[in-house]
Amino acid sequence: MDTGHLSLHVPEPAVRPGGQPDFSNVRIARAGAVPRPDIDAAAEDIRDLAYSIIRVLNRDGEAVGPWAGLLSDDDLRTGLRNMMMLRAFDARMLMAQRQGKTSFYMQHLGEEAVSCAFRKALRKGDMNFPTYRQAGLLIADEYPMVEMMNQIYSNENDPLRGRQLPIMYSSKEHGFFTISGNLATQYVQAVGWAMASAIKNDSRIAAAWIGDGSTAESDFHSALVFASTYRAPVVLNVVNNQWAISTFQGIARGGSGTFAARGLGFGIPALRVDGNDYLAVHAVACWAAERARRNLGPTLIEYVTYRAGAHSTSDDPSAYRPKTESEAWPLGDPVLRLKKHLILRDLWSEERHVQAEAEIMDEVIAAQREAEEHGTMHAGGRPSVRDIFEGVYAEMPPHLRRQRQTAGY
Repeated sequence: MDTGHLSLHVPEPAVRPGGQPDFSNVRIARAGAVPRPDIDAAAEDIRDLAYSIIRVLNRDGEAVGPWAGLLSDDDLRTGLRNMMMLRAFDARMLMAQRQGKTSFYMQHLGEEAVSCAFRKALRKGDMNFPTYRQAGLLIADEYPMVEMMNQIYSNENDPLRGRQLPIMYSSKEHGFFTISGNLATQYVQAVGWAMASAIKNDSRIAAAWIGDGSTAESDFHSALVFASTYRAPVVLNVVNNQWAISTFQGIARGGSGTFAARGLGFGIPALRVDGNDYLAVHAVACWAAERARRNLGPTLIEYVTYRAGAHSTSDDPSAYRPKTESEAWPLGDPVLRLKKHLILRDLWSEERHVQAEAEIMDEVIAAQREAEEHGTMHAGGRPSVRDIFEGVYAEMPPHLRRQRQTAGY
């Protein structure tokens, strides 16, 4: 009815603190029910996959359906260990932040499968353009934990020489482009890098990473325009963990229904996958990576997962969501789900899991002790002030040379 007065719609989450957690809006497909299309499928022919959720592991821990069967027994055990390592690393670094050894930390609790499984679908030389919650890309590629901790502590052995915020790693060798604190910028950078690889007739592909909240940034849409127009060899990843720092995912999603559906408007094949299912994440990542390598263009993947912890050590999620919400998340815990699958196949046991947890924690603690020998935020060795002036220009200009001399370096 026309009332003569306009009103503005402001999306609200289903539940606020103190309420009963509600995920009735998350429509979950039966494991194994979503088809696996041909690699060269057109976006319009697989439109439904942008609205469903690809799953491999069922509630009994069995791997079922057309997306199953890509990983060996050793691959699965390695995947579980990588996720456990990331979780233990998080626990120790979160504690270190609380102890004042570093200023800032962001954990991955509940999202370990997304980055750990995706990394195994890439080849050496491929380049990830990550956000601050994909450290699993480094863990799964065996990047030294001591180096990661040195960067977090900004100590004398920090590979970035104290010039980045903690957890903003960088490693060309491991295909991990320097993390940007300005969200969404890495999306256009990934597409540009992929376009350059194609222009040079190279074989390396790129992977772009973004969270649900940052898809509201203009960089996200610009990246999709260029990726679709030039059929860039890039995998466009959207990690939908339900919450930005304090706003629920409906604010950034708008009226598109799903984040994956955003790709359809650009003619980009789009898939949604259970982000807490290691096998499903790996299978979908392999499908998208192969498309890129065959010059079939970009793929947009939405990982449906849940941020079980705080957004960062500067955030208190109890201020905007129920404290018990993570327990009600219907897709479960990625570590426990893969553990159950391995036990079902007689590749693991409860006893072996307890032993592995202890071994991994010992390894993480040993790495932490080694890193702390080189200093933490408030104690020990630090990068030289001289490093402020290095690595900016190929040849240092006179004005910077004078500034360095004035500073005594």
